[in-house]
Amino acid sequence: MNQGVETQRDTQLWREAAEAPDVVRAQLMANAPLVRELAGRLRRRPPRAVVTLGRGSSDHAATFARYVIETRLAVLAASNAPSVSSVYDAAPAMDETLCLAISQSGRSPDILAAAAAARAAGALVVAMVNDAASPLAREADVTMPLLAGPELSVAATKSFIAALSAILQLVALWGGDPELTDALCALPDLLARAWALDWTPALAPLAPAHSLYVIGRGVGFGIAEEAALKLKETCGLHAEAFSAAEVRHGPMALVGPGFPVLAFAQGDETRAGVEAACAAAARQGAPVIKVGGEAQEGVLTLPAERACPVLEPVAYILSFYRLVAALALARGLDPDRPRGLSKVTETR
Repeated sequence: MNQGVETQRDTQLWREAAEAPDVVRAQLMANAPLVRELAGRLRRRPPRAVVTLGRGSSDHAATFARYVIETRLAVLAASNAPSVSSVYDAAPAMDETLCLAISQSGRSPDILAAAAAARAAGALVVAMVNDAASPLAREADVTMPLLAGPELSVAATKSFIAALSAILQLVALWGGDPELTDALCALPDLLARAWALDWTPALAPLAPAHSLYVIGRGVGFGIAEEAALKLKETCGLHAEAFSAAEVRHGPMALVGPGFPVLAFAQGDETRAGVEAACAAAARQGAPVIKVGGEAQEGVLTLPAERACPVLEPVAYILSFYRLVAALALARGLDPDRPRGLSKVTETR
């Protein structure tokens, strides 16, 4: 991106997101022995289901995990609401399940309570956490360190990318998936190319907006959730994430001139549905910005790297982080200091 690039580089968000390709390269190498051992354990004693734990960006990574696990491994996966144990003090049976607890800090009280409850209820708890010395890491049966290094910006970037790569490595080795394993080897280079893409054309329709929808589907839906969160916390925009399958059921009534739509369309079976939602929004006069897929009339299509479809959303969100830093500055905001937010959210 060219506009204000030096100013962007002055932000912690920009500098930390730029580290993601190197973080992923080092993480995949360092964690390979640990993940192979865990994958072998899961093959020997396959869990009947996978439950995920996470808040904020970590929960969006969990959404990505559920789609990847169900589509690549055919294992039922679902989100475990932390408040079931942390607030209601209930303990559903979790014998023969795998609990994936995803966190940057490993210190959120409700995630800790939920992980402890899952373990007591019979789950194998695997913590994907950036701080390997955190309370969550101590609570887990197995810790997969994200190895993203210190992340000081309130808005998580490289730790989110690291969570996605950790999920993909576990699924690839657990499923003995040579296609995904080979694709992962190229992920750091894919991310480096994605970081260099110019998305500044999206600034013009997004900078004056007050509200927008972010659309994805399948393995791209968690990325849409993450993008919507970043637009809220760094840019002061009211952004809502919707599946392309859901946005046509009522929410589309709000779309029109001055109400942009940002869509992520990875190259898999969901692409046609996302592009149909983009076409519908464009017909209603909305500024529509799309990542991935083919050119569409009335739609601004941003450049994107083509790859194994399950990896494309990982590249998309890194390109988006660079855009969101520029957008926050264009709107007169500091992306490193979102109003009313802190690095660790003390949800109970």
